Amino acid sequence: MKNKSLSNNEKERIIEEVQKLLEERGRKPLEMARKAILEEKIESREVREALHYFITEYWHDLARPTLMSICCEAVGGDPNATIPFAVPLSLISGALDIQDDIIDQSKTKHGRPTVYGKYGKEIAMLAADALLFKGFALLNEACLEIPKEKAKKIVKIVKDLFYELGEAEALELNLKGRMDVTPEEYLHIIEKKAADVEAHTHIGAIIGNATEIEKENLSRYGRLLGMIIIIGDDLIDLLDYRETKNRIKNECLPLPVIYALSNQKRNVILRNLISNNFSKTTFKKLKIEIERSKGFESVKQVTNQLVNEALRYIRHMGRKLEIIMKASTIINIK
Repeated sequence: MKNKSLSNNEKERIIEEVQKLLEERGRKPLEMARKAILEEKIESREVREALHYFITEYWHDLARPTLMSICCEAVGGDPNATIPFAVPLSLISGALDIQDDIIDQSKTKHGRPTVYGKYGKEIAMLAADALLFKGFALLNEACLEIPKEKAKKIVKIVKDLFYELGEAEALELNLKGRMDVTPEEYLHIIEKKAADVEAHTHIGAIIGNATEIEKENLSRYGRLLGMIIIIGDDLIDLLDYRETKNRIKNECLPLPVIYALSNQKRNVILRNLISNNFSKTTFKKLKIEIERSKGFESVKQVTNQLVNEALRYIRHMGRKLEIIMKASTIINIK
């Protein structure tokens, strides 16, 4: 499946369908997660305000609970049975997002101040801790209501998720400021960071009483979908001057830039653009050079390979999983 074969009308229809699905499946768990945090009595005004900002204004994660619900349904389970698990996992994922912004020193994301950017490092860390503790408490409550063996599997998946994401963050720290990173090196980290999405698809399968083969297939689908989403975020960052500047200064370079730098004929030009005072004019020139160096084209090829592989794992599992995959790849990078 390649997005260039989709017409604008088809793209719009897919996005509308997915938005409807997100509202139907993700809204209730998100509101329950918000309510769970807002009900907590937190004496510190700063932490209380930071959590309120994150929960009510900044955070709109409908995708993770929706994905868990769809995977459960795809194997014949009751999608509503995922809600008690989607709520705590959403809170845990929210905490990880805040921690990631602290590590990357990201003061804004997609035009909005992050918790770190608005309240500083210390308050952001405490807000993330509050989300983590509440998330694990609710996860424990949810596990008490299901068979012990199934609960043990879910807890292990969440534990493994933390370890793998932690490894990915540690490895990514070594890529900061480097212009000699290979695509393979960064893709390895992207694959590890995609453990988050895999955890949601795997847990959805477990709650739906999937067979072992179905669990394996949905887990692999989740890992590949997670990689596609992360690569998509790299593309989105290159649409925004401030995001790109922060990536150059404080994070690993986006994947299209890494691919472009591997083009030896244009490597020196790209290095000069990245190394010099990064202005909005330089930003525009950088995108042109990425295009000339086939950086965007290489990313499209990798994405298409991931999509085609992922679709093989969800054959005969329902159209919703396929439509989520299609929507995740509709990104205009021009």
